[in-house]
Amino acid sequence: MSKHHAREPLHPAADQAWWRTGVMWLVVGGPLTVVVAGIVTALIALQGADDVLDQEARAHSSADAPALKARNHAATPDEPPR
Repeated sequence: MSKHHAREPLHPAADQAWWRTGVMWLVVGGPLTVVVAGIVTALIALQGADDVLDQEARAHSSADAPALKARNHAATPDEPPR
């Protein structure tokens, strides 16, 4: 049988601080990175958000004109050339 002294730890890394253990950083590091990235993303989204248009401004907007023209052109039957 082996004898252990009262002051000698059973494991060589038992006397290290919790933050010096590599496995702890593997377990905590991933979720911590995701939380920080989420906060940064939210800040970027809130600072660079576009103004919301009301229904009246949206009705007078011609931003959809090219898409509507292409849709209508594709929906019309082929006409014989004149």
